[in-house]
Amino acid sequence: MALRVTFVAAARNSPLLAERFDDDRPLDQSGWDEVRRVVPDLLPLAAADLRYCSPTPRSRATGDALGYAPLAQLALRDCDMGRWRGLTLGEAMAREPQAVDAWLADPCGTPHGGESLLSFIGRVGGWLDTRPVEDGGSVVAVAEPSVIRAALVYALNAPPATYWNLDVRPLSTTTVTGRAGRWNLRFEGARAQASRA
Repeated sequence: MALRVTFVAAARNSPLLAERFDDDRPLDQSGWDEVRRVVPDLLPLAAADLRYCSPTPRSRATGDALGYAPLAQLALRDCDMGRWRGLTLGEAMAREPQAVDAWLADPCGTPHGGESLLSFIGRVGGWLDTRPVEDGGSVVAVAEPSVIRAALVYALNAPPATYWNLDVRPLSTTTVTGRAGRWNLRFEGARAQASRA
């Protein structure tokens, strides 16, 4: 038996193009409304052996609204974007177009003065590899979409550039199974997921 880690993407509080780096705004009314609509589908995940969340206000609020009472994990924080914190991608591009291009092209680059994509993926992967649950256990983690993308790149041992090709929708679930260094992506239907939580 293997550990099962199900990531739940935090509800979004703004349109995709208005998403900000290191966004620490709380859920707005539309985010709360989205969470309320999915509670019946995602509530069974509250039966997980361990329940965690990113330390962002919207991840915590999403987890609490879903009935998980999650424990915030610093390792599940968003990528440190340095001086671009709080900016949208468009705003960063308008201010520093060459730096943004360099950041998008080089997974080791830190033109913003924060954390590199490679370090971010490694940090999230380190968290994944150190979950203290016995074989056959389950974990649920409410996290920012960027954190889930990093976890998937790590779990699949994919090239860092794969990060840019993953689309994690708000309140979607993604499950990986396995153990440290050996992870598999698991696709389940809503019924199978609910019955196995």
